[in-house]
Amino acid sequence: MSTVLAFDFGEKRIGVAVGETLLAQAHPLTVIATGDRELRWKSIAALVTEWQPARLIVGLPTHADGTPHALTERCKRFAESLRRRHPLPVDFADERLSSRDAEARLRDTGHNARSSKAVLDAVAAQIILQTWFESNTHDTPPSA
Repeated sequence: MSTVLAFDFGEKRIGVAVGETLLAQAHPLTVIATGDRELRWKSIAALVTEWQPARLIVGLPTHADGTPHALTERCKRFAESLRRRHPLPVDFADERLSSRDAEARLRDTGHNARSSKAVLDAVAAQIILQTWFESNTHDTPPSA
């Protein structure tokens, strides 16, 4: 069993989710503002220290047909920065429609647009991590 942290990278916020590979169940964790770069990386480092993940997952946005768009490259750079800052494997997971699915989930639980804004990106990260779990059904040991 190992812990996994997932990130839904956005231009204004980064949603974070956590899960255990044995249970293959993801949970929304927090949202980090991206405005202050130093504070962003300190917040991520604190989460890595607290949760001690064996792997990090970054949602990779693409168009519906799978082709890259403007945010795709920024997410790849974010993933590379994670690799440099933390000695952990970093994988990508398809994040097409994760924000839309998160909005629908929150609406179904009675949240309106205003009340869901604070947790929307964390729920999107949860969906990204759940997608990764469903694509990787075994407990993958960290690579060297």
